[in-house]
Amino acid sequence: MIHLKLMSEGDFEAYLEVTIPDYAQEHVKGGRWTAEEALAAAQTEFDHLLPDGLATDNHYFYNIFADGETQPVGILWFAVKKDKAFIYDVVIHDSFRRRGYATQAFLILEDKVRQLGLNTISLHVFGHNHAARALYKKLGYAETNVMISKTL
Repeated sequence: MIHLKLMSEGDFEAYLEVTIPDYAQEHVKGGRWTAEEALAAAQTEFDHLLPDGLATDNHYFYNIFADGETQPVGILWFAVKKDKAFIYDVVIHDSFRRRGYATQAFLILEDKVRQLGLNTISLHVFGHNHAARALYKKLGYAETNVMISKTL
């Protein structure tokens, strides 16, 4: 079993040190940014999205813990946007994958979202992330938009 624990300021800073470069690289893979511009563009987006950092209103940052583990097995970040929850990031660290932790985290998230009086959860997933797309489909998420491109 897993449980969610709100991130501390130190946890949040450590998370940003990893996630901003990862986010930049995902957008390079997806063709949105060049390698040269990606890190600065990602930092700009995070600064705009989280003007007050961890204390930004309506944003929730959690570490995911599994029973018996002293270190987080992953993270979950979502925000309330209008009348729904939007997942910005969910990560299960490599050494803890394929144990059902992501599925459990999503089920706990559903309870938290209901407690906030919301009934919809949305997220974005990169097209090349087949494992995540399969997980979301298994959990009952439906694609609402599909954008495609062809590199010549």
